[in-house]
Amino acid sequence: MKSAPTGRQARLGSELRKMRERAGLSSTEAAQLLGIKQNQVSNMEAGRMGVSPDRVRMLALHYECPDEVLVEALTRMTRDRKRGWWEECRDLVPSSLLDLAELEHHAQSLRGATTARIPGLLQTRDYAREIFHQAVTELPPPDVEHRLSFRIKRQAVLYRDDNPTPYEAIVHEAALRMKVGGSSVARQQLQHLLEMSDRDHVTLRAITFDAGAYPGSGQSIYYAHGPVPELDTVHLDQSHGLVFLDAEAQLHKYRTLFDRIEAVALNPDKTREFIHTVMREL
Repeated sequence: MKSAPTGRQARLGSELRKMRERAGLSSTEAAQLLGIKQNQVSNMEAGRMGVSPDRVRMLALHYECPDEVLVEALTRMTRDRKRGWWEECRDLVPSSLLDLAELEHHAQSLRGATTARIPGLLQTRDYAREIFHQAVTELPPPDVEHRLSFRIKRQAVLYRDDNPTPYEAIVHEAALRMKVGGSSVARQQLQHLLEMSDRDHVTLRAITFDAGAYPGSGQSIYYAHGPVPELDTVHLDQSHGLVFLDAEAQLHKYRTLFDRIEAVALNPDKTREFIHTVMREL
């Protein structure tokens, strides 16, 4: 049985659908215009059918898309249909986690804001294990280890020798002070944050309790920047599972939200000083 499209393949198809809809064409009208069957249009837009760079350019021409930068970014997406390391874990973790790892792998930069937990890309092994142990529904021990291994492998985007992914993390004081796994694990986690913040491509900012209420304080938000703004993606970790958003209005909303969250956060230097303070008080 043919495997389901990856998140990246589905996103390419989604962008082709958006391009067609902006042209005011139905899938049937598009098929007639292109001289192909309607189900071929549907399969392309669902990510079930491979699309060549030339086909993307032809679609853009027929759909009268004027955005040459976007079209070129879409053609680059067609050249890489190879499945990454995360595919080895397809039967071990939820498929949404595979999509998340693929999204991180291809992102131009990443930006996250959390209130109650340290971001996954910055978690130590012991901290992450404790988080998985607290999952509802309770995970069997083998599943805990599979998810733990998967999370650690995802962190490779920050350790690549060539072109590590730029990452900005905004973490609330509540997450910094929460003794996940006990004082020893919490202290090691804070030390790891300090070490990661020394890396040129990692920016760490803290929001203290003194900042009071601020926009987005009730949720964890993860923003992946694509090669052009239209190909950005928002990831939300909800109690019922992962959610990926890419509608233009949603992207604008979360870009604005991140800017407002950053405005109440400490700068990187003061953040490091604050983490040292929290460590002394553990």
